[in-house]
Amino acid sequence: MLRFVSQFSIFGLEPQVWSVSDLTRYVRQVLDSDYRLQDIWVTGEVFNVSRPSSGHLYFTLKDSEALLRCVMWRSEVARQKVLPRDGEAIEVHGNISVYEAGGQYQLYADAIRPTGEGELFQEFLRLRARLEAEGLFDPERKRPLPIWPNRIGVVTSPTGAALRDVLNVLRRRFPLVEVILAPTPVQGDQAPAGIVSALEALNTYSQPDLILLVRGGGSIEDLWAFNDEGVARAIAVSQAPVVVGVGHETDVIIADFVADVRAPTPSAAAEVATPDRENLADELAEVRNTLERKYRDYLRELRREFKDQQAALRIASPRAQVANARQRVDEALYRATAAVRHGLALRRAAVVGLVQTLRAVGPLAVLARGYAVVTRVDDGVVVRSIGQVESGDELNVRVSDGTFGAEARPPFDSLGSD
Repeated sequence: MLRFVSQFSIFGLEPQVWSVSDLTRYVRQVLDSDYRLQDIWVTGEVFNVSRPSSGHLYFTLKDSEALLRCVMWRSEVARQKVLPRDGEAIEVHGNISVYEAGGQYQLYADAIRPTGEGELFQEFLRLRARLEAEGLFDPERKRPLPIWPNRIGVVTSPTGAALRDVLNVLRRRFPLVEVILAPTPVQGDQAPAGIVSALEALNTYSQPDLILLVRGGGSIEDLWAFNDEGVARAIAVSQAPVVVGVGHETDVIIADFVADVRAPTPSAAAEVATPDRENLADELAEVRNTLERKYRDYLRELRREFKDQQAALRIASPRAQVANARQRVDEALYRATAAVRHGLALRRAAVVGLVQTLRAVGPLAVLARGYAVVTRVDDGVVVRSIGQVESGDELNVRVSDGTFGAEARPPFDSLGSD
């Protein structure tokens, strides 16, 4: 029986015996620990593309001498702009590792691009690093967008779908805004100079409140005009804030970093730049309700103050003083009238007393006791003495109940004696 003896056996050393899984695991660890294999781009021709119901993508890269199996998980597949097809030449980014269950090494991909983008991408990275070092990407130089733009400049191709998308969004959200188009090529050799001229023309002649720089998606070559250094510097020195909405959400360009605001699409750029009229209507209704409430509260407070002032005025009003004075006059008049009446009553009582006294001691009472008053007819002198009459003088004699005439006749005897 033929037996092979290794050199380790000759020296008395037994070789290590590996299990398949241990060996495969060890190989995977060796590959995973090599940093050069964890961030690589691999170019080749695609064939045997498969995408099962799981959503993952399986394909093989080949060249004239070798094959490399590749897998891309569903989450990474969703981020790709385009997926490879059999026969295409592509570049794939990812990391090398081992699929232990199958015992094969493979590329775990996270990005796919057509062949030729590698050099452009390196140029993109160099320009981005230089402009970032100059401070063109600093957040401090980003300007806020106006809340209520009156005029918006649009830099794009006049025949592209991006312009229609922007106009549709502006018409729907904020139809009051004035739109000024600065037409320019957005692809090809003439595009960078055209974009710079359009930006300068808007800032010089139209002076919009903000500028939208937009175009639809495309390959890195299609979008390369927006990675131009001149375009980047024109955006940086623009007097109006610039919103860049170029390509799709996954597209990244130098203009995005320089812009005051980056939008994922042209439509999104128009939405970022304008308020929504429906939201404005809601805000306006809320403001109106707030104003009405404040106005009612203000009127209520004015009414309260008016009533307070009205009460204070009523207290301090001359009318109240006049009313008080009038009442005092009425009271004084009442007291005066009462005093006069009281005085008159006292005087009346005194007069009545005097009348009664007069009646008791007056001449009529004396006459009633039998006395008479004699007066001469010719001069009405009361005869008090016999010396006042002569024989034949006509006399009037008044008694208690009337008067009668008489004639004086002698003798005139005196009642008195010495």
